[in-house]
Amino acid sequence: MRTFTFAISLSVMLASAPCLAATITVGPSGQYSAPCAAFAAAQDGDTIEIESSGTYDGDVCAIAKSSLTIRGINGRAHIDAAGQNSGGKAIWVVQGNDTTIENVELSGATVPDQNGAGIRQEGVNLTVRNCFFHDNENGILAGDKADSSILIEYSEFANNGFGDGQTHNMYINHVASFTIRYSYTHHAKIGHLIKSRALKNVIVYNRIMDEADGTASYEIDMPNGGLSLVMGNLIQQGAATDNSSIVAYAEEGAGNPDQHLFVINNTFVNDRKSGTFLNIKDGVPAVLVRNNIFTGGGTVISQATADLAGNFETGDPMLVNAAGYDYHLQPGSPCVDMGIDVAAVGEFNLTPDHQYVHPANTESRIAVGQIDIGAYELNGGGGPDSGAGGAAGSGSGGSGGTNAGGSNAGGSAQGGGAGNTADASAGAAGAVADASTDAPRSGNGATPAAGDDGGCGCRTTSDNTTVFPSLALLGLGILAARRRRA
Repeated sequence: MRTFTFAISLSVMLASAPCLAATITVGPSGQYSAPCAAFAAAQDGDTIEIESSGTYDGDVCAIAKSSLTIRGINGRAHIDAAGQNSGGKAIWVVQGNDTTIENVELSGATVPDQNGAGIRQEGVNLTVRNCFFHDNENGILAGDKADSSILIEYSEFANNGFGDGQTHNMYINHVASFTIRYSYTHHAKIGHLIKSRALKNVIVYNRIMDEADGTASYEIDMPNGGLSLVMGNLIQQGAATDNSSIVAYAEEGAGNPDQHLFVINNTFVNDRKSGTFLNIKDGVPAVLVRNNIFTGGGTVISQATADLAGNFETGDPMLVNAAGYDYHLQPGSPCVDMGIDVAAVGEFNLTPDHQYVHPANTESRIAVGQIDIGAYELNGGGGPDSGAGGAAGSGSGGSGGTNAGGSNAGGSAQGGGAGNTADASAGAAGAVADASTDAPRSGNGATPAAGDDGGCGCRTTSDNTTVFPSLALLGLGILAARRRRA
């Protein structure tokens, strides 16, 4: 009787064991010739690997399944809209939840209402990593989802916008949390380089620039305020800007419940020579402004009650090559060792532990003596993270080669290849989607082909086919031991 009971229990255990997700390949030698066919065939939790050597122009669609990982392999997979759109909205309309998109280039999105996006996010939770969005009417356009978290890292946005001031490199609507880090956003066409209505915004260790010929409006716009951290960024306004303010906060009304803004250890350069670095709506609590460089001319902040200390506001900060957008400090800079310690506030660690590496990468920041003012620590860089690589050499349709590395990188090595990214900034980023921050893999290596399980009605990858036989052998061993004891 005991033997019969155990056999039934083992059968139930095997039947109820979770099915493992499949890896679906796309490309010249893949299971599907284009991504949208793979998306339609996928099940929740699958991984779609898109070979970069394929041509996918005009392959536009909605993505309905959830928990998908969509990844370019052996280089960055490029999908150009080529005059097509999905539902009058985007190249990809992401309707599923918990989506991760890595190592993909999306360009050319146009729609009749002039609001076409590389990605239109309609589901809950999105992670974008090591991607390039350019020459769309919007780079990413995310709709209202109160419980959604959006994370963008190691990515580039360039030349997005219709030119009407209402389309942007990225536009995040009312979501719970928005984080952008280690990214490069530049040359939006009249619109903003970053626009977010999220309840919480974490904007850390990015390069946010108009450069010489950019026509962007705000570099950062948080029109409804929100609990927000702006730390460790390189933020530059060009002479041809469409707006005199660099960062705007709550300008359309402080509609979000928490209106606290922290501006810490950024380097601001105003090549317009006039205007306002921080334009804050009346009635917002005092903004905490610490250890920033404000150079180029203009009013630091519009708020009379702002809490300012440890900032560099007048004189020459002695940047390595301001004309070439290298904002590292020279030896002898008046900003060296002149910052002040800033205590953590709530979930935000207000001591920078990373700094930006061009293009679209990061390295650890190590204090040398007293912390320096600005986004860089003199001789305090820990070397670029090895998992993410930026979009160097990708071109951006009129950026003037500003992302070519070299002089802009300040001599820093550029990251690339595969590996895991050490993410010591997770404390500052708070609870956002995909806390693991694994860096994108550059290829699938020995990734097994997908197969059919046949037993539980879903698919498994072949490297896990030993799981159920092992359980069966374990059960037989236990059964034999019971028989011997009997």
